[in-house]
Amino acid sequence: MEFVIAFVSFMVWPLLAGLLVTLVLEHLILRQMDSAPVVFWRRSWSAQLAHVGYWCASWALCTLITQRPWFSVVVVNALWLVVLQVSHTKYVSLREPFLSQDFEYFTDAIKHPRLYIPFFGIGLTIAALCAGALAIGTGLWLEPALGFSARYADDTGAWLVPLIALLLASGAMTYALGNRLTRDIMLFPEYDLRERGMVAYLLAYARLARRPLMPDHDPLQVGNEDAPGCLPHVVSVQSESFFDARRVYPKVRDDLLPNLDRCHFTALSQGLPCGRLAVPAWGANTVRTETAFLTGLTAEQLGVHMFNPYHQLARRDVSNLAASYKALGYRTLCIHPYPGTFYLRNQVLKRMGFDEFLDIAHFSDADRCGQYISDAAVAAKVEDCLLAAGDTPLFIQVITMENHGPLHLETLDTARLSEWHDGDLPDNCQELGIYLRHLVNADAMIGQLTTALSRLPRGGLLCFYGDHVPIMPEVYATLGEPNGVTDGFIWSSALPESDDTARQTMATVRDEDPELMEWALDCDGPFKTDEQCRKGDPRVTNIDTLGSALLEATARHARHSAATQKFRSLS
Repeated sequence: MEFVIAFVSFMVWPLLAGLLVTLVLEHLILRQMDSAPVVFWRRSWSAQLAHVGYWCASWALCTLITQRPWFSVVVVNALWLVVLQVSHTKYVSLREPFLSQDFEYFTDAIKHPRLYIPFFGIGLTIAALCAGALAIGTGLWLEPALGFSARYADDTGAWLVPLIALLLASGAMTYALGNRLTRDIMLFPEYDLRERGMVAYLLAYARLARRPLMPDHDPLQVGNEDAPGCLPHVVSVQSESFFDARRVYPKVRDDLLPNLDRCHFTALSQGLPCGRLAVPAWGANTVRTETAFLTGLTAEQLGVHMFNPYHQLARRDVSNLAASYKALGYRTLCIHPYPGTFYLRNQVLKRMGFDEFLDIAHFSDADRCGQYISDAAVAAKVEDCLLAAGDTPLFIQVITMENHGPLHLETLDTARLSEWHDGDLPDNCQELGIYLRHLVNADAMIGQLTTALSRLPRGGLLCFYGDHVPIMPEVYATLGEPNGVTDGFIWSSALPESDDTARQTMATVRDEDPELMEWALDCDGPFKTDEQCRKGDPRVTNIDTLGSALLEATARHARHSAATQKFRSLS
């Protein structure tokens, strides 16, 4: 009887009131998405029980720690509100709600506050921390602990036993529902959240994330033949937040990106991929694009791991571009001017087979442009590595940082705006001007690297692509937003730039070495003008096919070099 009285006296009302608050808060936040959420009583029974189980377990645990039932209602719901608000902020900025894989970003926000807190709002973050501290202090002062209250001081079991029983029962029920919830998940975060509610959605994604990544084939396999001739150096650049803004904003100057235009023009005439690139990230989540390029794995093959693939890649070996080049005899190197522990890159890249990883420790503050290490400094580091390579071909994967947001923390250089944009920018679109300055620097990096590769005896290939579009919410609200497609190309220093050049070279060696001719390049793609190239190819290349295309281009480059050497010897 005492158990029932204790349960009713201090557990029922806080439990019911707190549960109601969680549902109200969730509905108010989620209704701000493009599609309204399904109300609680229309969700599946497993989703309903998961939400109730979460609340009961969280409240019981907090009450066991604080011995204050009503104070625990406030604390648990405050944390609940933080998750909901972070999800809404992420949805507005990245068009994707909060994921179970995103919980690690709370610790990342402490380690790397510049990357996260400005998007949430510095003022809002400070206000939330102050309000939280004030609420905790007030709650502890107003509500006495159960162990010291007159009613329960002499009988600890009257409140301790029901709390422990509730914690164990609700926790076990919620855990048991995990597998049931995964059956109905579609892996479209906005849809799953709207249909299941935040608790069931997070629980299902967390349970799916425990399943190992097991790709069923090697998407980078492009043939077993060895390419003849001298292998070229290969540099691939994942350029932070890079896309051709001229496609979206007509007042951006036509001559903004001359090196991109030149390489597009060359790649088109060489029959290599160039133009628009479909990537699995919008505004952030760089490692999704990084994984697709390096492994060739599609979203369907990654499953739930598509949202943060490096959790699995840090523990499991998969076929990848670095390993493929290493098998060809290349030395493999990755350059990323940021702490190597971020996204577990120091573990993932080593497992992939990169011989060396140069992170921010290999740069200095003098190398900065804005908030991060400049593209010019990274390009100079690549040049140094190429010059020091000796007789060994290099594959260098570069992941830049200069153009990483938040852009509103930088100051617009109004004196140079006319170099990038025709006319003034709207008052709330200063970020676009800042972004264009970084785009120009990325374009200069293209010129710096193509010049360096052209001067080397081996020659080389440059693969350059944007990982995602930038975060510029006010610009998008005023001037329109991009569709998320970025831009990229593969450029070769040796492949001919027209059909005629290719045919002339091949005709010279056809009779002398028919086997080599069989392997050699045959450009059959359309030859386009600079103007056509600048506007972009309407076709879209998928990022998960770009790595295979780079391997194929490497083999074609080597074969053409061998044919050219044969041509010179015959001459």
